[in-house]
Amino acid sequence: QVHPVESGGGSVQAGGSLRLSCVADATYCMAWFRQPPGKEREGVAAIYLSTDATYYADSVKGRFTISRDNTKNTLYLQMNSLEPEDTAMYYCAAGSVGIGYWQLAAAYDSWGQGTQVTVSS
Repeated sequence: QVHPVESGGGSVQAGGSLRLSCVADATYCMAWFRQPPGKEREGVAAIYLSTDATYYADSVKGRFTISRDNTKNTLYLQMNSLEPEDTAMYYCAAGSVGIGYWQLAAAYDSWGQGTQVTVSS
């Protein structure tokens, strides 16, 4: 099994933008999680490839957009209006996850190594 590979993290000032990328085989559900220092991993956004349905955590709605380019086997997370609270390690995840469980990290069976996002005030 080939694990996802993330890229695109970095340091940015508050109000700035970043786009994360994840090269991964197409899977029923693909998602972005993040883990701030000293905190638990949390679901940020997910996309269901059969329907293109997308889901977002309340904290990022209206600021982040998840999408996928099937021709490139790449998942994206466009992050705008970044806030210091968005600072975290961001992970790409994939699995056969039911819609109601997309924020449950344990439901995913394939994870990338993560890419760091740091937002300064």
